[in-house]
Amino acid sequence: MKKQTLALMVMALMATAPTQAAEVFNKNGNKLDLYGKVKAMHYMSDDTGKDGDQTYVRFGFKGETQINDQLTGYGRWEAEFSGNKDESSSTQKTRLAFAGLKLANVGSFDYGRNLGALYDVEAFTDMFPELGGDSSAQTDNFMTKRASGLATYRNNDFFGLVDGLNLSLQYQGKNDRAYNKANGDGFGTSLSYDFGGSDFTLAGAYTNSDRTDVQEAKALGKGKTAEAWATGLKYDANNIYLAVMYSETRNMTPINGSSAALQGAANKTQNIEAVAQYQFDFGLRPSLGYVQSKGKNIEGVGDQDLVKYIDLGLTYYFNKNMSAFTEYKINQIDKTQTTKNMKISADDIVVVGMTYQF
Repeated sequence: MKKQTLALMVMALMATAPTQAAEVFNKNGNKLDLYGKVKAMHYMSDDTGKDGDQTYVRFGFKGETQINDQLTGYGRWEAEFSGNKDESSSTQKTRLAFAGLKLANVGSFDYGRNLGALYDVEAFTDMFPELGGDSSAQTDNFMTKRASGLATYRNNDFFGLVDGLNLSLQYQGKNDRAYNKANGDGFGTSLSYDFGGSDFTLAGAYTNSDRTDVQEAKALGKGKTAEAWATGLKYDANNIYLAVMYSETRNMTPINGSSAALQGAANKTQNIEAVAQYQFDFGLRPSLGYVQSKGKNIEGVGDQDLVKYIDLGLTYYFNKNMSAFTEYKINQIDKTQTTKNMKISADDIVVVGMTYQF
């Protein structure tokens, strides 16, 4: 079956077919919300690692307690459970787990497993139905996405003085793991501004971390520090969502090649992502996106695209709890011996699925 034909058929069917949390407790200054989703979906691709059933369940809670009229305590936990494995090998992973305090206009401070400062910008374009957001943002890769050991300070509206000006400061402790999931001590910051409540938001972020001895010893990536910066712009109004993000990393984006000579981190990457979506009143939301990450001056390779694709997607919302979607990743990377040796995906992916969320 042609993947292109299947994707277009599903999109056509969805086009003609007619996110939130559940509050479970709110009393005496104590509040608890539960949220979750079941995402039943199937990947179709020549890449055997990204083909077949990909169903999973996510579940979490957000809680807070009013300590006094100025101070609030809060916490959040979120986990994911695989639904595509046999019962003897099903897996669970903790995505988020942190707790903290918020003091009126002074801001909030929390610690635990959280989202990195760079993702404050990268989230603008991580809006595809299933894929996307995978140029510079990678889980447990310094402060580019979800990560452990994060101490985060956030201040909204700049101490109550400037509406829409939000600031974050972040510190990450050392995590000794496999080279592509490890990090040394580091810090990050982000700043965003929506121009006093306008439909546009502009954001920027910067992170700088020590690299571990294992990372420095790898063949790819030189230097004692891993560094990244990102900037993004989004428009969200009138049923239209538009966003663009550009970022650069140094000695940070992992390369997991098939040999020791092709393992480590890219000396530099240049990354761009863009997304355009429109929400029709009858529930249909088409999506068009683009993602590219180009590695620069890779030892023994030179410049090489690590990620590059066009993304077409459709989501149909039956109501606020139930939706169906399809997505087609049109890979723009040619299959070569180099991409094979570097384990860079060059295959298209078609995704179909349904989501129940509360």
